[in-house]
This record gives sequence, C-alpha cells and structure tokens, in this order.
Amino acid sequence: QLQLVESGGGLVQPGGSLTLSCTTSGFPLDDYGIGWFRQAPGKGREGVSCISSSAGSTYYADAVKGRFTISRDHAKNTVYLQMNSLKPEDTAVYYCAADPTGWPVTSVASEYTYWGQGTQVTVSS
Repeated sequence: QLQLVESGGGLVQPGGSLTLSCTTSGFPLDDYGIGWFRQAPGKGREGVSCISSSAGSTYYADAVKGRFTISRDHAKNTVYLQMNSLKPEDTAVYYCAADPTGWPVTSVASEYTYWGQGTQVTVSS
C-alpha cells in the first residue's frame, strides 16, 4: 500500500512563499503521476498542479499559473510544489496524490488512487 506524506505547510503572509513536499517510504514514486490538490473550507477539492511519471508533462490550474512550480526528484523519491506570491485565496488543505497510470498528466481527482493526509497552508497577515 502506497502511503504518501506531505510536509511544508504553515502560516505565511501574503506575497510569501512555501515549498510543499510529497514523499513515501518503501515504494518508488517513479512510475506514478503525482498531483497536488487543495480544499478550502466550504469548497470542493480542486487540482492545483500535476506532473507525469516522467516529469515530461505538467498541469497548472489557471489560478496558480506563474506562481507555483511542480517538480520531482527521483533520487529523493519526492515531489515538490514551490508556491510563490501566495494569496489569501490559496489558503486550504493541500493533498498530494498518486496516479498509478503515470501518463498522461491528469488533474482529475478520480484518476488518483493514493492520497496523503494533507497539510494546511494558511495565507494571512
């Protein structure tokens, strides 16, 4: 059973930056597409950014284009979400998820089989 663990969330002021990490132990993430999703209070879960298994293809939601960057480090078995110029509307619980298919990149939550527990990101002054 693939178990994903997110880290890096926290409280940051508007305009600040955070880097989220998604990793697992015991299973290589190489063959999985990885997606970052978020859910704000009272809202549905939305795809933020996703990356294919080969890292050759990425997806960004319009709301985060130009501010967020997804990347993966195969040696460290970790996928990162670098978040810059954070806004209060970015406040949410962020989840990473793994798609066993790996390719093509997808932002559809139902395509992802494994999910982490989430990490809280709060953007507030």
